[in-house]
Amino acid sequence: MSIKFRLTILSFLQFFVWGAWLISIGGYIGGVLHFKGSEIGAVFSTLGIASLISPAIMGIIADKYLNAEKVLGLCHLIGATTLIWASTIKDPNLFFWVMLVNSIFYMPTIALTNTVSYNVLSQKGFDVVKVFPPIRSWGTVGFILAMWIVDLTGWKASNMQLLFSAGCAICMGLYAFSMPACPPNKTQKSSSIISQLGLDAFVLFKQRKMVVFFLFAMLLGAALQITNAFGGSFLGSFAATYPDSFVVKHEILTLSISQISETLFILAIPFFLKRFGIKQVMLMSIFAWVLRFGLFGIGNPGSGIGMLLLSMIVYGMAFDFFNISGSLFVEKEAPTNIRASAQGLFMFMTNGLGAIIGGYCSGLVVDFYTKTNELTKEIISRDWQSIWFIFAAYALVLGIIFPFVFKYKHEKSEKLLS
Repeated sequence: MSIKFRLTILSFLQFFVWGAWLISIGGYIGGVLHFKGSEIGAVFSTLGIASLISPAIMGIIADKYLNAEKVLGLCHLIGATTLIWASTIKDPNLFFWVMLVNSIFYMPTIALTNTVSYNVLSQKGFDVVKVFPPIRSWGTVGFILAMWIVDLTGWKASNMQLLFSAGCAICMGLYAFSMPACPPNKTQKSSSIISQLGLDAFVLFKQRKMVVFFLFAMLLGAALQITNAFGGSFLGSFAATYPDSFVVKHEILTLSISQISETLFILAIPFFLKRFGIKQVMLMSIFAWVLRFGLFGIGNPGSGIGMLLLSMIVYGMAFDFFNISGSLFVEKEAPTNIRASAQGLFMFMTNGLGAIIGGYCSGLVVDFYTKTNELTKEIISRDWQSIWFIFAAYALVLGIIFPFVFKYKHEKSEKLLS
């Protein structure tokens, strides 16, 4: 078995584990366990809380004390036990804490999988820049396939999705141990937690444009958690009016169109950056979020199915265009000696603070427009249209303000993707 194929399996399993529950868990804990919107949002905020510090800690362990492939394997095995435990829980408070522990051990594995791949490819003499992207693309395939399996088996509405993910995490953990050794570089001075979190990049806040950029990075990071947490529940809510609709019966499979769109829009980014520049591409991302939420608000599985599908398609632009162009902007504007820290700060603001804000605030909005039975806690009604329009208005306000406060001029002579 070639090393490239082995690393492809590693990337595939890494995101397969996540795809088995990330998009479908909101429907299960909301529809079956009757968690409130704020409680669902809190569960998704655990991803942000964990992202604030655990990747840096695990990264330092892999840099200084233990082989990266072993840290990767251990994290997945510990994560598997938390998923098994979570599958038995019905109390929202305990579920939150167990899923927080799971996130603490899962979130670092994304970077660790990349680290192992980079290390092994370098050991074998491959051109990492050329060889790694096709390997990483299979991670997205794994995520999508896991969504399909959970949907088609009916596990989306039960704790089986967590047990299935746990089983896959055990396989991933054991498989990671079989990878070539990626020992820590004890002769090289490792960066501190402060550096890996990007905190020494706070010097960039002396520049007004960087303050504005990181603020919007946080606010847009919040948008991502909204559809992750409530997209499945929203499509499932049409069961009474469109019981035979494919969209309703297979809402998770339908939502996977968003992930497929994401992979396609990545390919278009070089053209858009060269033609329009970083600022305009970021602005396109913001208005794509307006469309993502607004089209959900006016769509339905009947005459409005086209609106729902268009919302899935535009997600790729909303997610990719800001994340990737934003990363390029940071790379271009940050001084060489703090570029790595600046990228860490970018992730800190989007996947950390942004995810926390998005998780909690979206849950509160959903609760505000929800009527429940006080005794059984079952949902009586939920005004999804108002919910999505609130989120669309939020993105629209960001889109209107952004071009006036973010002062950045694109020069066509710039080699943005070099």
